[in-house]
Amino acid sequence: MHTLSPDLSMLRGIDGITLPGDPGYDDARTAWNLAADQRPAAIATPRTVAATITAVRAAGSAGLRIAPQSTGHGALPLAARGLEDALLLRLDGLTGVEIDAERRIARVLGGTLWRDVIAAAAPYGLTALHGSAGDVAVAGYLLGGGLSFYARTHGLATHHVRAFEVVTSGGDLVRASADTHPGLFWGLRGGGGGFGAVVAMEIELLAIPDVQAGFLLWDIDAAPAVLSAWRDWTGAGDVTGREGAGRDRAVTTSLRLLRFPPLPELPPFLSGRSLVIVDGAILADDDRAAELLAPLRALEPEMDTFARIPSAGLLDVHIDPPAPTPSAGDHVMLGPLDDAALATLLGAAGPGATDAPMIVELCQLGGALAQAQDAALGRLEGDYALLAIDMVPAPALVGPAFARTGAVVAPMSAWRCGNPYLNFVERPIDTHEAYDAEVADRLRRVRAIYDPMRCFVSAHPVPAA
Repeated sequence: MHTLSPDLSMLRGIDGITLPGDPGYDDARTAWNLAADQRPAAIATPRTVAATITAVRAAGSAGLRIAPQSTGHGALPLAARGLEDALLLRLDGLTGVEIDAERRIARVLGGTLWRDVIAAAAPYGLTALHGSAGDVAVAGYLLGGGLSFYARTHGLATHHVRAFEVVTSGGDLVRASADTHPGLFWGLRGGGGGFGAVVAMEIELLAIPDVQAGFLLWDIDAAPAVLSAWRDWTGAGDVTGREGAGRDRAVTTSLRLLRFPPLPELPPFLSGRSLVIVDGAILADDDRAAELLAPLRALEPEMDTFARIPSAGLLDVHIDPPAPTPSAGDHVMLGPLDDAALATLLGAAGPGATDAPMIVELCQLGGALAQAQDAALGRLEGDYALLAIDMVPAPALVGPAFARTGAVVAPMSAWRCGNPYLNFVERPIDTHEAYDAEVADRLRRVRAIYDPMRCFVSAHPVPAA
């Protein structure tokens, strides 16, 4: 394990490295999730692969651990684990996209955002298995698995990575693929960021120039009817006794119970309102999409934006925050939901709930997500992923926000099914919970090869022996 005593004097004068008290330190340590109070021993902001290698080697010489980070959407558990003896390796300046349209491959540098990848791919009629927000970095999303609105057709995004380029703790640049360093390639596909600093990725693109996508919106008072109908629509028949139209693999949706403060920057249909929204994408022609959506449209939504749109427009469907935001959340994977499960969720976050968090979301799973692949995260178990998120107006209010999100997730854990999806986990947890024993052991063996001194720090580290 990492045992060197840090010597920060060795970092003085190295271009791109900032120490506490230096100009720019506070700006550089600020994560996208503004609730994460990151206080690293030093910060590096490389803009090239060569500069990244220099920073990693300098950290090793100084006795510092290394915490790679692009945007910091998932920074809360990293900050909570402590960075006092670590170099925060901010890769948000290492960006760029190259599209090979003929091979349908994108080469993406380590700090690149999804919106830049999608914008570069769109002129060729291509897209990728991106997340719901364009300002999420590609690397962290893929290292944790990658759950998209194309997922029930195409599976996890990490299973569509062709290669990773990684700077190891010794400062070596390694290309990991199915043919070269296959063990590391296996571990990086869903095993997290504890093996090295990812400086580039090659990912498969999808020939999807346009897509049926959008949202259906109701007032929160309609939540009991909408939640029940959506459960039946997505249900496998083992609880509801019906095969829902939304079970078609072409369909990937989520259902959210939302509470918005009365802010002037929000559109009128959101500001100051509590809502239930079903959104997502349908990889089918317009007639088939209309047929699949008919049971939900029968509930007469106040707004219905489902239509054929350019695939790049899918980044805007989920109405994610457009700028860095302080938040805290909780999560559990769920199996089939019976009427008691729906009543429990509505009691915690439905129309009559007085202390519900801002966002409570059920993500539809199954389909290709349930098919095992040879990767650290080979599949997602369960029928739904539940995620509760609340805003944190000040760092001191992180605890109350976790309490509100936990008050939703804890009672729903009675329907738990499968390991947690770590991209949704915002607390430091024992990562043995996230991996089966055989997978955890294999992850440790990979780390022993590429990071034997355990220099790399991540929000969700490789499970300890």
